[in-house]
Amino acid sequence: MLKLFSYPRQYAVTAAPILILIATLALPFAAAQSSAAPTSGTPKVADGQAAAPQSPGSQKGDTQNGDTQKPQDDQQPAETLKISVNVVGVFFNVKDKHGVLMPNQTKDDFEVLEDGKPQTIKYFTAESNLPLTLGILIDSSGSQLRVLDMEKEAGGLFLRQVLTDKDEAYVIDFNVDASLIQDYTRDVHRLQAALNKVKINTGISGMGGGPVPTSRQAGTVLYDAVYLSAHDMLAKEVGRKAMILLTDGEDEGSQLKIKDAIESAQKADAIVYVLLCADRGFYGSVGGGFYSGENEMRKLTEATGGRVINVGNKFDKLREAFDQIAAELRSQYSIGYTSTNTVMDGGYRKLEIKSKQNYKIQSRAGYYATAREPLPQ
Repeated sequence: MLKLFSYPRQYAVTAAPILILIATLALPFAAAQSSAAPTSGTPKVADGQAAAPQSPGSQKGDTQNGDTQKPQDDQQPAETLKISVNVVGVFFNVKDKHGVLMPNQTKDDFEVLEDGKPQTIKYFTAESNLPLTLGILIDSSGSQLRVLDMEKEAGGLFLRQVLTDKDEAYVIDFNVDASLIQDYTRDVHRLQAALNKVKINTGISGMGGGPVPTSRQAGTVLYDAVYLSAHDMLAKEVGRKAMILLTDGEDEGSQLKIKDAIESAQKADAIVYVLLCADRGFYGSVGGGFYSGENEMRKLTEATGGRVINVGNKFDKLREAFDQIAAELRSQYSIGYTSTNTVMDGGYRKLEIKSKQNYKIQSRAGYYATAREPLPQ
């Protein structure tokens, strides 16, 4: 049985397709305004951008005492009209052939295809300042014995570099079990303290970790950890979401498969980066110097819009990899479109963003067309 941890914050569910509630629509009428309290005004929409979701009553009216005595002839009443629009939102990076991030792109530089069919772009923005929700997943199985300390140090430096006062992060430790060791926080010191607590565990799961011992043999439940991070933590969050895995990519003992981990990350709209930290000496002693986890990790990252960076056991390479991720997270673009396929059947749809200048696009490969819960009112 998976050890589920569930500490979601109370936010509206959002993922692609995003359910946007257009709360109000001003309609012209010749009649005088009603004496009832006015509804909130129509949200402003910048050219090429989507309005932030609003719920009726979320804004206070500007009417003050005595306003009812003023002439109403030149004022228009507002009437609430609720429209549900399934907008597919995609975060992505743009790079040249050398891997250099390309700034100053516009909506007209791209085209979007869903299952091979062209789509009309509804909004386009550069999202470098949008709040970020970040999960750090750190492998503490036996194979990480000689690289764990550098992961802790470099991970802490990265969090201090990338997190702003608008962002939040959490830490998951996985070995024979997956455990949330630090819930959502903006406090980098608490996140560093959580990383420092991580210790190598090659024992048997269930020994004091829960009410029912599972008696699972030693292993690394990597796929289970990704699933739980996406499903229990990120699926209920809004905005930009990313996971960073510090691991050698080897899974031994997960109840789930790599396809389950990929699907959960896609449904949570989470970008996954994998920093392959591996001690070649360990594999030389137990596996002839070979480890096979990289192929599965590439499947995971390519499907979600991240990538694999192989750092081995070199601290400088790990620092450089974190610097690259930080730059990519600050240089994202966002495209939104209303799918021509309006059937919310839960099926998987392939996404492709093309650069008209032949730049490389780093984005997720698709999404699941699942009906979303309406925003709270």
